[in-house]
Amino acid sequence: ADDSGDEEPASQSDKSELHGTLKTLSSKLEDLSTCHELIAKHGAALQRSLSELENLKLPAESGEKIKAVNERATLFRITSNAMINACRDFLDLAETHSRKWQRALQYEREQRIRLEETIEQLAKQHNSLERACRGAPGLSSSTTGITGITSNTKGSVQSAKGEASDEDEETEYFDAMEDAPAFITVTADPKHHRRSGSNLSGASEGHPDDWNLEDSVFESSNQSSYNESTYKDLLPKKRRRTRIPDKPNYSLNLWSIMKNCIGKELSKIPMPVNFNEPLSMLQRLTEDLEYHELLDKAVKCESSTEQMCFVAAFSVSSYSTTVHRTAKPFNPLLGETYELDRLEEFGFRSLCEQVSHHPPAAAHHVYSKRGWTLWQEITIASKFRGKYLSIMPLGAIHLEFHSSGNHYVWRKVTSTVHNIIVGKLWIDQSGEIEIVNHKSKDKCQLKFTPYSYFSRDVPRKVTGVVSDADGKAHYVMSGTWDEKMECSKILHSSHGSTSTEGKQKTVYQTLSPKVLWKKYPLPENAENMYFFSDLALTLNEPEERVAPTDSRLRPDQRLMESGRWDEANVEKQRLEEKQRAVRRRREAEAVEALEEGKDYEGYIPLWFERKVDAVTGELICIYKGGYWEAKDKQDWSSCPDIF
Repeated sequence: ADDSGDEEPASQSDKSELHGTLKTLSSKLEDLSTCHELIAKHGAALQRSLSELENLKLPAESGEKIKAVNERATLFRITSNAMINACRDFLDLAETHSRKWQRALQYEREQRIRLEETIEQLAKQHNSLERACRGAPGLSSSTTGITGITSNTKGSVQSAKGEASDEDEETEYFDAMEDAPAFITVTADPKHHRRSGSNLSGASEGHPDDWNLEDSVFESSNQSSYNESTYKDLLPKKRRRTRIPDKPNYSLNLWSIMKNCIGKELSKIPMPVNFNEPLSMLQRLTEDLEYHELLDKAVKCESSTEQMCFVAAFSVSSYSTTVHRTAKPFNPLLGETYELDRLEEFGFRSLCEQVSHHPPAAAHHVYSKRGWTLWQEITIASKFRGKYLSIMPLGAIHLEFHSSGNHYVWRKVTSTVHNIIVGKLWIDQSGEIEIVNHKSKDKCQLKFTPYSYFSRDVPRKVTGVVSDADGKAHYVMSGTWDEKMECSKILHSSHGSTSTEGKQKTVYQTLSPKVLWKKYPLPENAENMYFFSDLALTLNEPEERVAPTDSRLRPDQRLMESGRWDEANVEKQRLEEKQRAVRRRREAEAVEALEEGKDYEGYIPLWFERKVDAVTGELICIYKGGYWEAKDKQDWSSCPDIF
């Protein structure tokens, strides 16, 4: 969830506003009764004067005139009295009704508090039930067992979809999952196909003839690229930091803030930094590139279906950092940027910019001299539903390979943060990702299975099939989003038995699986450093020559990283107020332009421009160039002052 702090802190101001309104009303009513007394007094005096005039001995003509004036004065007095009586009635009504309203308001407030307490109680009961359930002897087998969808022993069969009874009550939120094609994978007989030892460890010495790969991309991906020694070789030549100050032990109940947000769009709720991690959403987006070498390997693939396997593994790898990361990133200020220049070390440079404030949207562009370009515009929609929080990233991710022109497009799945009210926060990913190569029309359908306490499946499971333009399946993808992804080449597919739901399952006979991606181990002491990975620890490291709008220069985030949370909260309020003032000024300019009949352009991003995407037909922000040139010249004159 992102907080842009657009709503002033609510409850106190609401109460004072109510008191203020009541005060104003009663003072106006006092003014009215004073006027009433004055009108009555002056009216009576006027009538007396007119009566005295009538009694004077005057010429007939003036006598007539005075009589007419007297009649008018009488009419005026009657009307005034009627108005005053109506005002008095209104005052009486207002007084009696305001008491009723106050009682009703008080009742509503008490009901709300009672409801909050009930929800909290229910969540606690649910939590203890879940714990009791997990401890029950009958279910202990569900935690062990299956580690992937590919079966190891000859002829044993395993379903990629649990039985209907395995779904817990949370599953109803993931309707898209219901129609996922169920399939079974059987590893081919070793007598007919030479293969190496353990399948699930991702056989380190595979045979190229099994895979028909001239360039052995799959082989090289297995040999030792994920051993720690090779990982260390991949590390940058430049020394970067390996730790940040430990997270302070502040206790603040998340529920105390979240209970005011049920059903609301969270981007408008101001929240203290206590629930944040010291990175912005732009930096989190950049973290998707942690396993960029998967794309470097994909460049070398000769067939587009092989390449799709690496792209699919890359799309899953971006979730591996989220498994323990329950704190939220800072919502970037409008116009905030973040660059990651790793051109010399890893061949790529990345730029993000916050291009919209409501809804919060960030544009991202990455160029790699190793043969690929990635771009995306992501809008985060979030809804708090009581016990859990749903985060829906909207927008397409584009990836293009320079030499082949293969253009892949996919979208992210829904993330869910559980146990908002009570218990330890945990994150789940669920839904489907469809990756389409718009040049060759190859497809990969990945299914992220939502976690269920009662399922016999391995948690955080991801399964999928890579098929060509004609729908012929070539590879089975399997693994978990927090650990590794494997792919198995399909030798033969056939229709198996009909499942309990009446759907026919496809049986894929495959070669032994190859590990394409494996998660790097977390650095030492990660649990005290927000569970940051090696890459995440370097993202907010101060760097020279970056734009003045760069997230590394954001003061509240820097204070929070240093452990000075109270100062960070004060600074965060200052920045949000500054942003609100700029927005109010922009709104006033828009109104002025409208009155003068002129066009008003609104906010224009600095390094990106809105264009219709040729592939998806959507209007998205595409990098227009100029940032790296401005950095070389150190000419940041066009940057707004946001911090």
